[in-house]
Amino acid sequence: MRLLLDTHVLLWWLADDRRLKALERRAIADRDALVYVSAVTVWEIAIKRNLGRLDLDVELLEQELLSGGMIELPMKWRHAKVTAALPHHHEDPFDRMLVAQAQTEGLTLVSYDKGFKDYDVALLPA
Repeated sequence: MRLLLDTHVLLWWLADDRRLKALERRAIADRDALVYVSAVTVWEIAIKRNLGRLDLDVELLEQELLSGGMIELPMKWRHAKVTAALPHHHEDPFDRMLVAQAQTEGLTLVSYDKGFKDYDVALLPA
């Protein structure tokens, strides 16, 4: 399976938060899974940290992601073009970028955000 983690899912994974359900935990932990974390997610975390809404060291985050076997997904021009063409089901620009990346790269987006259900994107949970 090829997964793209939404920001809250990544944070819950790292914190071993009980809000992350067993199905998603197993999928992320699966040794055969390719688990991607978007530059968009790290960007969102950095902004929230600078606003004082999140206490997380971005440098340590990068080290933890790499040591955990997660794959960096950069934001590319083609992702930006798809983002611009998406219908406005969701107003959060970070979430729209994640949808575009998941669509473009053929990834399953792992998120509990109900706003994603209106997009043509593979989701976990479905």
